[in-house]
Amino acid sequence: MQFEATPLPGVYLLTPQVFGDERGFFVESWNAEAFKEAGFDLHFVQDNHSRSAQGILRGLHYQTAHTQGKLVRVTAGSVYDVAVDLRRDSPTLGQWYGVTLDAKTQQMLWVPPGFAHGFYVTSEYADFQYKCTDKYDPGSEVSIAWDDPELAIDWPLVDGKEPALSAKDQTGLAFRDAPRLA
Repeated sequence: MQFEATPLPGVYLLTPQVFGDERGFFVESWNAEAFKEAGFDLHFVQDNHSRSAQGILRGLHYQTAHTQGKLVRVTAGSVYDVAVDLRRDSPTLGQWYGVTLDAKTQQMLWVPPGFAHGFYVTSEYADFQYKCTDKYDPGSEVSIAWDDPELAIDWPLVDGKEPALSAKDQTGLAFRDAPRLA
């Protein structure tokens, strides 16, 4: 597993070794010992799996209590994945990092606590899986507007069409109004 630092301290792009041939492939997506040796002593409490159609945007989400670190990956299709720094005292507060994750490369993104997270489906559909370091707490969940002008995230919208959003994401907060994290 290769761990590549991104411009946002704490956010890492991970590239696993994929063993494949005409029969298929094998990839080790999680190994606690290997992660610990790389400086990531993580304890996951929940695994999630979502499937979304092309043009769906989920996010930008985070929790003010039970803040979650997320190890995210795509097992079918492709998405544009984004992390936004919400750490109150961070020199990169309000900055974002985006990367295409897909089933072909099997790359993963580590999004530590203190970040909002979202993704946009660029393929016909995508299966998105992620491990969380804390439980889901709907009472403390916050959604930031995907198109917040202060963040100015450069989403690769298919055919330039507006993304499909959940009711929660349609009423996302402006970045300037969103609670910051410790």
